[in-house]
Amino acid sequence: MTDQRRTGTQTPDPRKVDHLRRRLKYFFMNPYEKFHARGQKPWKLMLQILKIAITTFQLVSFGLTNEMMVTFKEENLVFFKHLFLKEYRSHEKNYSIFTSTDVYDHIHFIIERYADLQNLTPGSHAYERKDGVYTPLFLCQEFYRSASVTPGNDTFSIDPRVERECLSISPLTPLAGGGPAGAVNFTLHFERLLTVKVHMKVKAINLQRIHRNELPDCYGFSIMIVFDNRAQSGKIKVFLENHVEINVCKEWRVNGSPGSDSHLLLILLFDLVTILVCLMSLSLCVRSVIVGVQLQLEYSKFVQIYYGKAVPLADRIEFVKGWCILIIICDLLTIAGSVLKIVIQNKELTNYGICSILLGTATMFAWIGVIRFLGFFLKYNILILTLKAAFSDVVRFSLCAIIIYLSYCFCGWIVLGPHHEYFHSFYKVADCLFSLINGDEVYSSFSKLRQRNYLVWLFSRLYIYTFIFIYAYMILSLFIALITDTYETIKQHQQDGGPVSDLQTFLAECKDLPASGRYNMDEEQSSCLSCMCCH
Repeated sequence: MTDQRRTGTQTPDPRKVDHLRRRLKYFFMNPYEKFHARGQKPWKLMLQILKIAITTFQLVSFGLTNEMMVTFKEENLVFFKHLFLKEYRSHEKNYSIFTSTDVYDHIHFIIERYADLQNLTPGSHAYERKDGVYTPLFLCQEFYRSASVTPGNDTFSIDPRVERECLSISPLTPLAGGGPAGAVNFTLHFERLLTVKVHMKVKAINLQRIHRNELPDCYGFSIMIVFDNRAQSGKIKVFLENHVEINVCKEWRVNGSPGSDSHLLLILLFDLVTILVCLMSLSLCVRSVIVGVQLQLEYSKFVQIYYGKAVPLADRIEFVKGWCILIIICDLLTIAGSVLKIVIQNKELTNYGICSILLGTATMFAWIGVIRFLGFFLKYNILILTLKAAFSDVVRFSLCAIIIYLSYCFCGWIVLGPHHEYFHSFYKVADCLFSLINGDEVYSSFSKLRQRNYLVWLFSRLYIYTFIFIYAYMILSLFIALITDTYETIKQHQQDGGPVSDLQTFLAECKDLPASGRYNMDEEQSSCLSCMCCH
């Protein structure tokens, strides 16, 4: 800003203007320049490096525990399928039966296996007990209230209201002799049958965590085996669902392991140190944001009074450092995740999923924050500048691409869904098309429609060919060209000099170098600017 561009009626004091310029210039300096300007050591940089190290270690430690929990749940699901599903094979995706006799045989097989669970299991499984009473197995069927179907005459009469009939069987009650239906006194109405559901409750303890000097969790498995006959096609699909509840064990004692208590204490102290470091980082970043807002208000007031115009939005945003906002979010997530981790380790809660999301997201943001420090170097900064400059164009371009993508998703779901397993649901279509964009699943998507209806086959070829042509050859190429064009523009600006804002012009008039000693004088004159800023 020069005097010729000034439209205000007041004339600013040159000393105050120089003072404001140096304060603003110091605010936008990198840690190296601030060290030469006022001898300020890069505490914030060192604190962020320390935080990355401890949060990464914390995430890895918790991730191993979480992996052990997930593996235990998945292995139990496989165990239940092999235990309760007759002639089950692990490689089978669709487990089905086809005769009414098979249905009775499978139900009787499930009841017998459940009754003999504690003799068959090689693990720590047992029946659920509430108030000293074992939770029974429930066998339920759902069927139409009435139905008379005569396919030979193309006639039917049906009352579509659904009724439910259940039978409870205690796990310790021996079965009587005879056939399966007579043994449990349960007759299936196949002509109007919709589903048969078997509900069971099984308890288990994940003892393998003792090897990591951690206290085991107690698991409650709610198992439901469904015989799905809603299609009335002669094929009854059978699948097992397993809902898991992780509970705190009511009573526990670990003998002969003196190191477990000290190990848990070390983990607790480490989590407390992590929280302390994040609180320090959070306070410094919040303070930096406040200083930035104060300087922005002071600069805006100065420009309004002495130059008679408002500061552009782009210049005002420069004072609010996005990296500080990112670090603040990271610190809040880390603190919340660490507190939840401490509560989980003390066996007061078992929210492993929420804790892993908090810690994982926080660690990701912490590592992304490192890019801010690399941005002080010209060769690394070009990546950040390219992403920043291309963001608005990428958003507009992506919006158009997403609309085309959704149109293909809906079309593929409705037309090809009944004929191809990759298109059975909207989410499967979205995953399949995304794989096609990356060159995956192309052959299988074509081959699995070879023996279908000719019209559907022809449509599928047209559908997949046009999608691959539009996305793989056109949209992706345009997207790359958009980023490349922005990169070349930024690179040219760095070489030849690009457009500068009013704020940059105002700061450029300050010729004082960081090592000139003038910035130490400003520090003595003003208490508004703190020496600790978010670098």
